[in-house]
Amino acid sequence: MIKITCTKCNAVGSMSLIDPNYEGPFKCWKCRAYYRLSIHNSKVESLEAFSEEEMKHQEEVEALKAKFRKGGGGS
Repeated sequence: MIKITCTKCNAVGSMSLIDPNYEGPFKCWKCRAYYRLSIHNSKVESLEAFSEEEMKHQEEVEALKAKFRKGGGGS
């Protein structure tokens, strides 16, 4: 388990990963703050706060990428 400390409220969250590397969103379980999380070799490298609007935009971008990977985005 990888421990992640929220920089806003100091709550400690945890994450279990199959791969020792991860880059993506993270949401604090306590204060609901959004972050960009980067984990390399099972160690937190960066935790950058961002807004809920930025999070929604990122989710939309990822959904579009997934759609095109599946071949559903072409005409």
